[in-house]
Amino acid sequence: MSSEIAIKATQLSKHYHIYERPHHRLLQMLCRGHRNFHKTFQVLEDISFEVHRGETIGIIGRNGAGKSTLLQLLCGTLTPSSGNVAIEGRVAALLELGAGFNPEFTGRDNVYLNASILGLTHKQIDSRYDAITAFADIGEFIDQPVKTYSSGMYVRLAFAVIAHVDADILIIDEALAVGDALFTQKCMRFLREFCKNGTLLFVSHDSASVTSLCERAIWLERGRLRAIGPARDICKDYNAEIYKQGRAEIQVESKQVAPITPAPARKPIQAIDHEPIIADDKRWELLKDSPLQNAMQVQAFNPVESFGTGQMSIQDIWLEQVNGNEAHSITGGELVELAIQYTSDIDIASVIVGFQLKDRRGQILFGDNTCISTLDAPVSITAGDTQQGRFRFQMPLLQSGEYSVTASVAEGTQNDHIQHHWVHDALILQSLCASVSTGIVGIPMIDIRIKSLAATSEA
Repeated sequence: MSSEIAIKATQLSKHYHIYERPHHRLLQMLCRGHRNFHKTFQVLEDISFEVHRGETIGIIGRNGAGKSTLLQLLCGTLTPSSGNVAIEGRVAALLELGAGFNPEFTGRDNVYLNASILGLTHKQIDSRYDAITAFADIGEFIDQPVKTYSSGMYVRLAFAVIAHVDADILIIDEALAVGDALFTQKCMRFLREFCKNGTLLFVSHDSASVTSLCERAIWLERGRLRAIGPARDICKDYNAEIYKQGRAEIQVESKQVAPITPAPARKPIQAIDHEPIIADDKRWELLKDSPLQNAMQVQAFNPVESFGTGQMSIQDIWLEQVNGNEAHSITGGELVELAIQYTSDIDIASVIVGFQLKDRRGQILFGDNTCISTLDAPVSITAGDTQQGRFRFQMPLLQSGEYSVTASVAEGTQNDHIQHHWVHDALILQSLCASVSTGIVGIPMIDIRIKSLAATSEA
């Protein structure tokens, strides 16, 4: 195997024999294959892929798709029925809750047990023990049997161990879903740092986490490899498929979204009709016309990928400036209005319009919809009519790079709706220069100053 390849799975399959009665196992042994007393349950079938050293890969799929089984085969805790796995480097894994722990042992004992299984010597564990317990942060429970631990404490201790064993490859199942928010954030910070040099396989139902952490994604469906490719593209296709299957399950008729026809003439553009209340960031005058100005280019509506019933159709999307003109370039901090124009083939009693701004990896930065605004007075549309959804906001400051606006039109409520047309990456924004000091996005500051608190002498 090439030194650049950390994991190689070749025609990997796993199946189990299901026996209706206990004595059928004995009969199967006696018959030596001349007659079958079992049914074969295929969990994984013919899975092949490679993971390069330093790469981060997400694994997605519905419950029962075979994700956890695949991870166990890669870790060696299960033996494949056919095919083989080649691993180059030290592997540390966080699989199902409590895996690798003895419930009767204390947390301290399990740290030594688990770390030794992962390849550390007793002396190495001694030198890292304080760092492990500090990361886990479970206090005096470290000397209690782990059978008394909550699920969150299990995860804390297990993750703390794998974070300190100098692994080349980390394999993590959905165990992080049971941790509290603060610890999950600590784990995500560790994973982002680990991804700079290490190899990561990450299973999650959260597409945002996959697109944020991972370069590529593997999509499993009913034990087979459905697709493998860039995480952003795979997650988009997966979410679209989940939506289609969900609508089919409740027997809602849908049709393929027809090719988008040229947009009807736009309504006359009106300037923003009242004095906008915006953050007047005093630094703008300093940044104006300077290389640090957060300038962005806006590309035209480009509906390449979409899904939905097709009974409503998004025809056009654009950004406007305060003077009512369509914006082809904007700056961070500027007041803008996003317009989404759509038509309907049917009468709809309650229309929902929404959008999301995503970064180049598909991570949602912000977005909104019309649900709350129209809660007391739902907006209807008649077949053949055209409407616009409009969102006015102050554009945040964006790091240099490419961003996209995803838009959708639906009917119903926030919790129960039918998606009629969802357009991925309908509008592209290119941020040319960032004046953001920290964070994914920056918000305009109303005031920034240093206040002196020097004591004054009393008379």
